Amino acid sequence: MENQEYSVGLDIGTTKIVAIVGRRNAHGKIEVLGVGKAKSLGVHKGIVNNISQTINSIKAAVSEAQSSAGVPIRKVTVGIAGKHIRSLQHSDYIMREHPDKFITDDDIEALKEQVKKLVMLPGEEIIHVLPQEYKVDSEGEIQEPIGMHGKRLEANFHVVVGQMGSIRNIARCVREAGLEMEALTLEPLASSEAVLTKEEKEAGVAIVDIGGGTTDIAIFKDNIIRHTCVIPYGGGIITEDIKEGCSIIEKHAEQLKVKFGSAVPELEKDSTYVTIPGLHGRPDKEISLKTLAQIINARVEEILEMVNTELKAYGAFEQKKKLIAGIVLTGGGSNLKHLRQLANYTTGFDSRIGFANEYIANDKNQYLKGPEFATSIGLLMESLKIRDKKHNAVIEELPVKEQPKQSITTMVEETLQNIEEEVTNQEPNTLNKQQENRKAKLTFGQSLMEKVKKFFEEVE
Repeated sequence: MENQEYSVGLDIGTTKIVAIVGRRNAHGKIEVLGVGKAKSLGVHKGIVNNISQTINSIKAAVSEAQSSAGVPIRKVTVGIAGKHIRSLQHSDYIMREHPDKFITDDDIEALKEQVKKLVMLPGEEIIHVLPQEYKVDSEGEIQEPIGMHGKRLEANFHVVVGQMGSIRNIARCVREAGLEMEALTLEPLASSEAVLTKEEKEAGVAIVDIGGGTTDIAIFKDNIIRHTCVIPYGGGIITEDIKEGCSIIEKHAEQLKVKFGSAVPELEKDSTYVTIPGLHGRPDKEISLKTLAQIINARVEEILEMVNTELKAYGAFEQKKKLIAGIVLTGGGSNLKHLRQLANYTTGFDSRIGFANEYIANDKNQYLKGPEFATSIGLLMESLKIRDKKHNAVIEELPVKEQPKQSITTMVEETLQNIEEEVTNQEPNTLNKQQENRKAKLTFGQSLMEKVKKFFEEVE
């Protein structure tokens, strides 16, 4: 199998690193060829803090994915998150040299390249330049300007910015793991591709991806990305709170959270306890599930309040910017019991859990259904888009052999010339015979008209 037939998404998370290999089937859905997962040891809150450990984790995940898929992995589309990510709004324009020609992808790219030249704060770098709405000359609120005519092409952009050092560290880890980074994508944008519907994006929706180290937010309205941010808290800090609050080791704290954790203490009974084995001969420890839920609730409420702050910053409580589709919770942290109810209460918006298996064709055992795979599947979808775009560009560049077009006038002139040559080249005695029998035969003019008529019938 050639490398061009499949794509790879690589999610470098705080708790796990996932490599997922897939291709598009005949029906347009994604066929997953293989998945590799490894514990993330060198990433803290979405930022690489140990190069060698991260490289080893990437190699382990990619190796497992290669074995299960049976294909070599060379290029990957990588996700990025972390508290260093910020976004801003920017408007820019270009003056087209040939307004008589219609607007093409090249004009859009030229405008994007101009935005990428913006001067950022020291140490920052632009990750994404996302067009929102276009304006051609005096006409505004244009979603798709390609094919239109105009001199001035203007657009509003959502610009995503990150720390140059963090971006370089991720690129280095990928490179030293023996891979080529095809693209770098903001993780909440990747997750939104995997779990949101077009109708939700049009109505207005906020995706809240609760990962191990960060909670990523992306807000859509009218099918346009309106706001993105990264909150530096996730499921890991909840585990840390359980560890400290219950005086147990991290392994047991994580198991407690996953198996028995709840975000709403009122829904837990006072009389229900779970027993934790003691360390090295020490007595077992009993922990009330209500106490556990109270510890979890305090931290989850704090995270949801930060989400609320970002919703207010966008203006989600204004009538024109209202999020009709509410909130979609995804990521590993969204598996927490009763989280959806708490999100409804805290934010005031209806919410649902976003599963990433809608676009997957062969997930028969529902392995990829878990929301923890939303980002990695979204990165795979982004990688497939890049591959499709390159494939289409190659097809467009292929030379097309065209037969030289001949106008009707030219063909008539050539026909008349042939007739004249035929008449001129005839012998004199033949001409005399024709003149003698002209009453019985067609005249030259009639003959000419017949031949022209016959020619047009053949052309039709």
